[in-house]
Amino acid sequence: MATTISTAASVATRCPPLDLRRCAESSTHRHRRFTSMCSVSQSAIVSSRRRVLELMAGLVVLAPIPAFAAASRSGFADMPALRGKDYGKSKMRYPDYVETESGLQYKDLKVGIGAQAKPGDAVVVDWDGYTIGYYGRIFEARNKTKGGSFEGGEKDFFKFKLGSHEVIPAFEEAVSGMAPGGIRRIIVPPDLGYPDNDSSKSGPKPTTFSGQRALDFVLRNQGLIDKTLLFDIELLKILPS
Repeated sequence: MATTISTAASVATRCPPLDLRRCAESSTHRHRRFTSMCSVSQSAIVSSRRRVLELMAGLVVLAPIPAFAAASRSGFADMPALRGKDYGKSKMRYPDYVETESGLQYKDLKVGIGAQAKPGDAVVVDWDGYTIGYYGRIFEARNKTKGGSFEGGEKDFFKFKLGSHEVIPAFEEAVSGMAPGGIRRIIVPPDLGYPDNDSSKSGPKPTTFSGQRALDFVLRNQGLIDKTLLFDIELLKILPS
């Protein structure tokens, strides 16, 4: 009611008395036309926005399909931020190491003296172990006082027979050909390391709880952790057969 009175008053102000009805009709017509135009414009905007949203939805739905399908086949969730990054999973080659046919890389830190170990020999070794692919954490210390979490009494040296499959393939390959007193450093890719990423299935095994936990954290981790290991092996003795 207030709006009607206001409109009439406005019309009366602008129009002479004789043309009052005509002006009022003209004003009403313009108001309806303007309202109709606004409705059409608003409808067009809503329709345009709906179209844009449909297109965006189509892109969102269609784009991930290839990646999702590939992720499903591989058994891992697709993570776009990690595409194209292997985080150390590619095999590293070190120029100052000798690489064997199996893929083992080694270098002699100290060459031993005397007869070389061969399959069938029982040997005694001391060793260091490091998760070189994951922060270089030590999981076994060799020939030194154990500090911190590795503190403990004198440990027995590790004994095994070459060719008996008591140790991981890399360890056995490395010791073969060493002479007593020699120290050999080896880079062990996962396929030459612990079977099924389980250190309980093959030697050498860490002699401390902390060392075992550090090794298992890497071996059993299902994420993007490089499981490459480094060992320093010192051949102490070849036992008489």
